[in-house]
Amino acid sequence: MPPPAPSGMAAVPPVMIAVDGFSGAGKTTLAIELAAALRAHHRVALFHLEDIYPGWDGLADGIAYYAGQVAAPLAAGHRASWQAWDWEAGRYGEARCTEPAEIMIFEGVGASAAAAEHLLDATVWVHAPAELRREQALERDGETYAPHWERWAAQERSWAAGDPAAARADITVNRQHHSGAPGDAAGYVLRALGELELPRLHPSPAGSPAASLVADRLDLRADPADLFAALYGDSPRAVWLDSSSAATAAPCHAAGESGEAGAAHITARSRFSIMADDGGALGRYAEHRSGVTTVVSGPVTLSRTGPFFQWLDLVWGGNTVAVPADYPCGFALGWIGFLGYELKRETGGADLPAAGDAAPDAALLFAGRAVVLDHELQCVYALTLEDDGGTWAARVQDAMGAAAAAGPAAGAEPAPGPATAPSAAATGPQFTVRDSRASYLDKVRSAQREIADGNSYEVCLTTALSARLPQSPDNAELLDLYRALRRRSPAPFASLLRFGSFCLAGTSPERFLSMDAAGLMRAEPIKGTRPRGLTAEEDRMLEADLVSSLKDRAENIMIVDLLRNDLSHHAVPGSVTVPRLCAVESYTTVHQLVSTVDARLLPGASRAEAVAAAFPPGSMTGAPKISTMAILDRLEEGPRGPYSGVAGWFSLTGAADLSVVIRTLEIRGASVRLGVGGAVTSDSDPVEEWDEVRAKAFGVLSALGSRFPA
Repeated sequence: MPPPAPSGMAAVPPVMIAVDGFSGAGKTTLAIELAAALRAHHRVALFHLEDIYPGWDGLADGIAYYAGQVAAPLAAGHRASWQAWDWEAGRYGEARCTEPAEIMIFEGVGASAAAAEHLLDATVWVHAPAELRREQALERDGETYAPHWERWAAQERSWAAGDPAAARADITVNRQHHSGAPGDAAGYVLRALGELELPRLHPSPAGSPAASLVADRLDLRADPADLFAALYGDSPRAVWLDSSSAATAAPCHAAGESGEAGAAHITARSRFSIMADDGGALGRYAEHRSGVTTVVSGPVTLSRTGPFFQWLDLVWGGNTVAVPADYPCGFALGWIGFLGYELKRETGGADLPAAGDAAPDAALLFAGRAVVLDHELQCVYALTLEDDGGTWAARVQDAMGAAAAAGPAAGAEPAPGPATAPSAAATGPQFTVRDSRASYLDKVRSAQREIADGNSYEVCLTTALSARLPQSPDNAELLDLYRALRRRSPAPFASLLRFGSFCLAGTSPERFLSMDAAGLMRAEPIKGTRPRGLTAEEDRMLEADLVSSLKDRAENIMIVDLLRNDLSHHAVPGSVTVPRLCAVESYTTVHQLVSTVDARLLPGASRAEAVAAAFPPGSMTGAPKISTMAILDRLEEGPRGPYSGVAGWFSLTGAADLSVVIRTLEIRGASVRLGVGGAVTSDSDPVEEWDEVRAKAFGVLSALGSRFPA
């Protein structure tokens, strides 16, 4: 047994937390509330810097005194001896000491100053407008402070100009938010501290193992698009994972597989749709950009430096919710959004610089309440964490009633139909393509030279189309645009992901990876595409051509082998199987060649690491993955952004279902972008590769009334 710590010395150095911000922002009340909450599980000491500022002109000297005389010894686990400033006498007074506690909270202007930064485990900055700060400071300190307000404020501004502590803060609090008052904000800050993985800090975050899912079942009595508009039309951020092929699944088959058996795969993938926003007490929104994850929760913003998948491993992967036995969907609330292709920097790919206005590398919202549509049972589940007395279910019921009463939205019909020839006149946005036909053919040949040199077996080359809309679409216009997409090209992994300043609207048919709560993993890569025919006879010929194509089959099998390897890193040995190889699935605008790869997750393995091991999707890179990604960086000459990444959900049960971001529009303001491409092998015909690009773009472009650029 180790000897006890000497008097005045902690056995373990404390967790050091600074609560900073300008005078009157509400730091003191917030720090007191935090200390009270943390004392439920820890010994906490609270230090106020106003006790040591040496007078009304002493901010800089006070910060230096705090860093050297107070914070430094406490960070080392030693007693801090200091003198309090006597404001009436204008000099330092009695000697005092502060013993180290498990958690030390330092509150005051300059608590997170650069001089103390290396001593701190977490910093909180409270933002408030000057008018509010002055009002609250004078209300608190009255006439004592009034004559000195501007004198002190000038020192704060001078200090902040040379020491950007606010920009460095791990957590910021927005006092102008409706929950920004210190008493309300403390709970949000406590949850954010839990996500920083501070040593020895154990707050009690929402979604703990004691949480229970409430799933109120309601009859579905509204069009899904109308329901989404009624529930989330005004939400700044909202998502709809839309199995829009639920009513239109077409037969598919492989050798030895009946059409009915093949169609069952599409039907199974199309059973559930999910709608949610980041509203409610538990709602959060997370973005990752170039190594920093930012999480917004009510009035609080958390900034966490480090890899995205490391953050994902922190917030997802365990089974933290009890689910009713009769609830059939794998999603039991959790995170919903997308992971962009550029996260490849964390999985062996290069880090390509993005434009300043580019979409984030990843964006996810945490749904603490949601709606799940069960297309098989024709019902809706209103999901909440813990019983809210039926409030959310009543709101969903009212929204369905309002949507049904309003009748079908304009443009809701007709139902999806077969492929048609392009119109002679395009009425939608006029797209341009990054690569001309000649340029793309040259890149295909370059990829084939890389294959001939032994640097790759298969290169999934892409290009991008872009257009400008007349104006930035609002929420209703984005939904109308998405209605057109889902009507034209229904798909099991269609989605509308609306994140304020940018939006993804797509009709992906391809599953990247699913994982159930028990650890069964499934990937369903697509490689091999033909357009649908204009007549039944032409359609059968195109399908037969795909089935008999040795090139397309080789492409598919190479990606299957790649995914078998990706899943094996975190799979039980011997559990990786391929129950379905090169099956044809037929959608409204294309025939696709699809395979299935299954594996079982190793007990105790990180689920986030299992996702990372397979990311980015092999069907969008080629093989071998790392060397081929480098080839693609050179050929494509720019980042792909969200395209070629994945979208879907991460449930509180540890389950996940993610699709590949293809056939998807990226909308930022009035700018629209569509990524599209195909796999290049040694046997590829460059002209046919260009034709495949045009075929894949057709479904999305035709929905907009646009044509592929000449």
